[in-house]
Amino acid sequence: MRKMKPLRQLLSQLALGLIGIYVIIPIWGILRLTFDGAIKSRATEFHWFPKEFSIQPFLSALDRPYQTASFMTLFQNSMLVSVSAALAAVVLGISLAYAFARFRFPGRQTGLFVILLTAVLPPIAFTTPLYLLLSWMQLRTTLLGLAIVYAAFAMPFCVWNLRAAFQAIPKELEEAAFLDGAGYFTTFWRITLPMAAPSIAVAALIAFLMAYSEFTIGWLFVEKTETVTLAMSIYAILTSGSAQPWSQIGALAILMSAPVVVIFLIFQRTLLERMMFGTTTD
Repeated sequence: MRKMKPLRQLLSQLALGLIGIYVIIPIWGILRLTFDGAIKSRATEFHWFPKEFSIQPFLSALDRPYQTASFMTLFQNSMLVSVSAALAAVVLGISLAYAFARFRFPGRQTGLFVILLTAVLPPIAFTTPLYLLLSWMQLRTTLLGLAIVYAAFAMPFCVWNLRAAFQAIPKELEEAAFLDGAGYFTTFWRITLPMAAPSIAVAALIAFLMAYSEFTIGWLFVEKTETVTLAMSIYAILTSGSAQPWSQIGALAILMSAPVVVIFLIFQRTLLERMMFGTTTD
């Protein structure tokens, strides 16, 4: 490996340090806000440490953070919608991506262009047709309808990401399986799918995060408090001008972020070390 010059290494370390400070300060700020029991409404000034350390904001957030809905209800809604949307986007995306990567058929380039076009269009452009479609299916105000909406938003990314993953897998491996007597499904299930597992995991994770953190468009499809998600509840509290202290909102944000942090901690080694096909460090 080529060794960096001392001056360049120093500048690189300073740049990385500034980036780290830029990332850490907001996180520290919300943690300080969360444990500050002296905040009774909006926070008007920045402090490095809580004026009055308290865990009461967490207890309040775990009780009834939004109207009559409990934290567990909001959390269950978020997880149900996000996991369902990620599964639907990945399962359907795998079939589409493999077809575009391996087969040649009329309209292939046009289909890829349409999928790419839907990926660059803003999600608000799809709200009207989805609103009409889900209303006709009588699913608009349900969690299933919300999962369908988020799956539709994540589908273009999944297709393009997984198409590149399947294209990176040598065709010779599949041809060797065919020579051994394996069919299309067996070859795909035992050869292609395991090799594309890292990219599938990345696509599923991003689809999950897209659904888990979205809050604006969801209000077009949700009408009852029982079907509100965590992200939507935080947005509603901030925009309603309610008298809830911001320390409680910070606690709710920390609680919402906890599952995502845990997922990254569990899968970070896999995500970092297996992003390239056929590469392992075992």
